[in-house]
Amino acid sequence: MIYLDNAATSYPKPKEVGQAMMYFLEKVGATPGRSGHRLSIEAGRILYQARESLAELFNVDNPLRIIFTLNVTEALNLALKGLLRPGDQVITSSMEHNSVMRPLRELEKRGVEVKVIPCSSQGVLDPVDLERAIRKNTRLIVLNHGSNVIGTLLPIIEVGKIAQKHNVLFLVDTAQTAGCYSLDIKKDNIDLLAFTGHKSLFGPPGTGGLVVGERVDIKKLNPLKTGGTGSHSESEEQPDFLPDIYESGTPNTVGLAGLNEGVRFILKEGIDKIRQHELNLSQKLIAGLKEIPGVIVYGEEQVTDRVAVISFNIKGQLSSEVGLRLDEKYDIMCRVGLHCSPAAHKTIGTFPRGTVRFSMSWFNTFEEVDQVIKAIREITKSA
Repeated sequence: MIYLDNAATSYPKPKEVGQAMMYFLEKVGATPGRSGHRLSIEAGRILYQARESLAELFNVDNPLRIIFTLNVTEALNLALKGLLRPGDQVITSSMEHNSVMRPLRELEKRGVEVKVIPCSSQGVLDPVDLERAIRKNTRLIVLNHGSNVIGTLLPIIEVGKIAQKHNVLFLVDTAQTAGCYSLDIKKDNIDLLAFTGHKSLFGPPGTGGLVVGERVDIKKLNPLKTGGTGSHSESEEQPDFLPDIYESGTPNTVGLAGLNEGVRFILKEGIDKIRQHELNLSQKLIAGLKEIPGVIVYGEEQVTDRVAVISFNIKGQLSSEVGLRLDEKYDIMCRVGLHCSPAAHKTIGTFPRGTVRFSMSWFNTFEEVDQVIKAIREITKSA
């Protein structure tokens, strides 16, 4: 089997991830912060280790500014719904995933002004266009870093500088880049960084979070949910300090134990090394696909301007048919359709048809890429 659906969920995971999860289930098992016995204390230690690993990866000074959520979708909802009020303007791009667009459309109905900046047909955003849209009521800019449809990287460093210049908060959706692209909340001028654990961070599903930067006033960022935290149990009011203000309910400690090991694996291997491997795979796959008559590849020409997400279509064939043949005949796993990003497909001209999407990771090989190119060549000939 060749697995090329890492933009949805990475597979396989480093062996340490499963080992850490089994250790927690078999040897610890308790809830962190809810009891004083040694198993609860050990569970709390595991949780804090995960914060420390992520803080090292994203260059966060205070690990307590890392808020754990179930996924990047919950993290984005926390940031968007926690910050934006009726009368505020929020600026985003036409390349966003529905995890951004759907909360924004919901907020729009409540009186939030949503400004969508059009990108080019290659998914490229011009920061000048974005800066022109800033108004006195602009509260937030939210962008995905790497497109889950065509892999195009948006210019977050330039936009971060613009946000700082105009005293606007900047939220970045790193679903496709956290773990395979170097991210630094200080250097990149990021105020809020939403991440998911189950993709390039090599963690299990049900893990993710939001990094809350120093410029964010937590008194103005409302919790998405309230409830038990294990702290200030004598009070019926939500705690007002990090991370407890945003972390109500029993955490997914077993999942976060696995996520910690996924992040430690990345730090050990080196994120630049991982990035280079994915660039090399992408270059080989894109070049091979473009040599096949009838294949249309979408997105940026230069692989350095994208992550290892490649979308294409075969003239005269539905993406669903191509995906089914890849699965059943060639044992190649990919994703087809609109990838929960209709705005992006409208931008690149593939709506409502969608695309076939290959997404690679550290564990894919050049030999697998050769087999994939061979399979696509055979499919096009049989059309």
